[in-house]
Amino acid sequence: MSFNDSPDQPEKELTYIQKVWHTVAIVALLVVIILVTRVAFNVLLMVLAGSLIAVYFHGLGDIIQRRTKLPRRWSMILSVVGSFIFLGVLLWFMGTKIQSQIAVLAESLPNTIGTVREKLDGSATGKKVLTYLSGDNSEKLFSTAQRFFSTSFGVLGNLYIIVLVAAFFTANPSLYKEGMIRLIPKKNRPLARTCLDRITAVLKGWLKGTMLSMVLITFLIAMGLTIMGIPAALVLALFTGLLKLIPNFGSAAAMVPGVLLALTISTDTFIVVSLIYIVSQTVVSSIVTPLIQKRMINLPPALTIISQVIMGTLSGALGIILAVPLLAILIILVDELYVKKVADV
Repeated sequence: MSFNDSPDQPEKELTYIQKVWHTVAIVALLVVIILVTRVAFNVLLMVLAGSLIAVYFHGLGDIIQRRTKLPRRWSMILSVVGSFIFLGVLLWFMGTKIQSQIAVLAESLPNTIGTVREKLDGSATGKKVLTYLSGDNSEKLFSTAQRFFSTSFGVLGNLYIIVLVAAFFTANPSLYKEGMIRLIPKKNRPLARTCLDRITAVLKGWLKGTMLSMVLITFLIAMGLTIMGIPAALVLALFTGLLKLIPNFGSAAAMVPGVLLALTISTDTFIVVSLIYIVSQTVVSSIVTPLIQKRMINLPPALTIISQVIMGTLSGALGIILAVPLLAILIILVDELYVKKVADV
C-alpha cells in the first residue's frame, strides 16, 4: 500500500507549489498594473478625452447621416470638416472683439481687486476675510491652485496627444473596439459589447447635454452682462460657458470675475449681476438636466463631488473635467459586471 501511494506524493507537492506560484504571479501582476496605472494615469485620461472627441464626431456624423441619407464616410467627413470650419468662422468673426475685451479685462481686473480690497477693509467681516487671505494662507491657496491646474506633460503636450488619439479613434473606431473585445474570452464577449455600447450611449448623452448647457449659459450671461454694461461681457460669458465643463465647481468659479467687476460699479449692479449668474445657471439646469438624465444613468450628487475632488487632486483640471464621464463609466461597469450578476443569483 505504501508502495502504491508513494508515487502520488511528489505529484501532490508539485500541485501545491504550482498554486503558490500562480498566486504569487497574480499578485505581482496586480502590483505591476497598479504601478503602471498610477504612473500613466494622465495618459489614460488623455485617451479618454480623445475618445470623447471621437464620440462627438461620430455622434454628429450619425445626425448628418440620418438627415441627409449620405454614406457613412461622407457623413463623417462633413462632421469633422464642418466642425473645424464652424470653429474657424466663429473665431474669425469674434476674434477681434474677444481680443479687445481680454485687453480691457486684463487692465480692469487689477484695479477691481484693489477696489474690492478697500471695500472689504471697511467692514469687520471684510477685515477677517483679508486676514485669512494674507500671509501663509494666501501662499497655501496659491500652491493649491497651482497644483490644481497643473498637468504632468504640459498643456501643449496634452493637447497634442488628445488630438492624435481623437484622430485615430475617429478614423477607424471598430479597429480598437474589436481589438479590445478580442482580448476577452469568447464567452464574455457579448457582455463586453454590451458594456461598450452602454458606455458609448452615455458619453454621447453627456456630450450632448454639456454642449447644449455651454451654448445656453454663454448666450444668457452675454446678454445679461451686456444689458448691465459690464466690461468684457463676451469674454466673461465664454469663460462661464467653458467652465460649464466642470459641474458644481465651475459655476461658482465663473461668477467671480463678473461679480468683482460689478462690485466696482455699485452695490445694486453687484446684486443684479449675481442674480443674472444664479438665474442663468438655474434655467440651464432646469432645461438641460432632464435631457441629460434621459441619456445618462442617474449619478448621485455626492459621488459626483467626491469623484471631482479625487480626480482634481490626482490630475488637476483635466481630471475634474473628465470626472463625470469617468464616474459614469465606472458605474456602468459595476452594474454590468457585479450588480446584475448578484441580482440574478
